[in-house]
Amino acid sequence: MAPKITVIGTGYLGATHAAAMAELGFDVLGLDIVPEKIEMLAQGRVPLYEPGLEELLRRHVAGFEGASGRLRFTTSWEEAGEFGDIHFVCVNTPQKHGEYACDMSYVDSAFESLAPHLHRPALVVGKSTVPVGSAERLAARLAELAPAGAEAELAWNPEFLREGFAVQDTLHPDRIVVGVASDSAERRLREVYAQPIAEGSPFVVTDFPTAELVKTAANSFLATKISFINAMAEVCEAADGDVAKLAEAIGHDERIGRKFLRAGIGFGGGCLPKDIRAFMARAGELGADQALTFLREVDSINMRRRGHMVEFAREAVGGSFLGKRIAVLGATFKPDSDDVRDSPALNVAGQIHLQGGQVTVYDPKGMDNARALFPTLGYAPTAVDAAQGAHAVLHLTEWREFRELDPAELGKAVSEPFILDGRNALDPELWRAAGWTYRALGRPRA
Repeated sequence: MAPKITVIGTGYLGATHAAAMAELGFDVLGLDIVPEKIEMLAQGRVPLYEPGLEELLRRHVAGFEGASGRLRFTTSWEEAGEFGDIHFVCVNTPQKHGEYACDMSYVDSAFESLAPHLHRPALVVGKSTVPVGSAERLAARLAELAPAGAEAELAWNPEFLREGFAVQDTLHPDRIVVGVASDSAERRLREVYAQPIAEGSPFVVTDFPTAELVKTAANSFLATKISFINAMAEVCEAADGDVAKLAEAIGHDERIGRKFLRAGIGFGGGCLPKDIRAFMARAGELGADQALTFLREVDSINMRRRGHMVEFAREAVGGSFLGKRIAVLGATFKPDSDDVRDSPALNVAGQIHLQGGQVTVYDPKGMDNARALFPTLGYAPTAVDAAQGAHAVLHLTEWREFRELDPAELGKAVSEPFILDGRNALDPELWRAAGWTYRALGRPRA
């Protein structure tokens, strides 16, 4: 008989995981302590933008025509404990205020709330990104609090979701990593992921510490690669080189690869920045801080790119933003998402505004979240509206919609046809042919 699954926490990770588990054929109960969120999900709506997620949800939430009915939601810990055989913990682990370290309060609270309701054998599976060593501590706490005792086991199964591709990454993962302490825990997780494994997804079995380290190590490597090419962009600017051609050339080396080699204003979002900082903090606690000192420079390069883009724009409009209209294309930290957490685009827009610029922002999906975070910025319903009377247009999030803009049409709206490509994603020849002055970080002026 197939195990019944609960998903604790129904944010971006949890909502996606719950819907995907239902798609894989399991009966699923999602739990959250926010009633409004549960009500929205029960109506087949998600409180975020993620391509394909709402459609997947409606295929399985009871009440929709043709829905399987395999997915329900609750706020009751008692109901979750009685229902589930396997419990996935998908709550948030933000950066502590004023510190680099990870805030474990949500994870700890989830375990403290769930464990007393585990009266029979169960497997609790952590998916949140946590400091190494957390799983061992939580396993002991679980066995202490659960009426089932040692029969309430723990496993750690880090997530590797890319915003914009979360549904695909959950149903067809490029790898499945599980940290387990028993053969039975491994066997149960192989049952959960039987379909992806059959399709060829690698299944990597490790101990707790290694499973915890995999996600932070992967994010640290990606962050390093992004900051490396951005450091090369700074050198190219000083030497009058072309970072796009440089990236193309080194990307042909299969040891390096082409991905994550597009220079620009750097990374943001809810994962990479806080994960590399938490990794550094935890390494310090373990006495291995020297091993990760390079990540401080990775973080520094990344943050420096935002200020560099502001300087770039100030130079473009004559040395001062006072009395200048600036159009910003993009508010989210990446395309195909409405996530504006630690968004480089919004950070740049905010800095320009504080320096006296009249900033108008347009983003295909992130307008509401951006307005809530930066209410003093101007917002427009389209890219053309944002560009009305602009002395410079800044391309800061590489949405497909922006790559497909008609430069001639946009040129009719602006005061000065000057575009600064903060993502190196537009076609310089196309824009220049339409009469625009095109500039990009790390590339020659013409």
